[in-house]
Amino acid sequence: MGKEQVKAVLDRVLTWPRERQEDAAKVLMLMESQDESLYRLTEEQVEEVGRRRADPNPRRLTLEEFKERLSRRLGE
Repeated sequence: MGKEQVKAVLDRVLTWPRERQEDAAKVLMLMESQDESLYRLTEEQVEEVGRRRADPNPRRLTLEEFKERLSRRLGE
């Protein structure tokens, strides 16, 4: 999407009812605040997230299984 298309959409937003304009502003401010985060995924991590999300049968742990794995990792 080019700058002209973005500008056209933003111009249309100004014709929306006030509440919808406020919602749009909140979404845009939220997106903008995400850029300020210090946390970034590496390319490897992004690929891993994509791989896991694409898994049609993801493995899930119960809370008890998770606690047990965590305690083993922490050496407790």
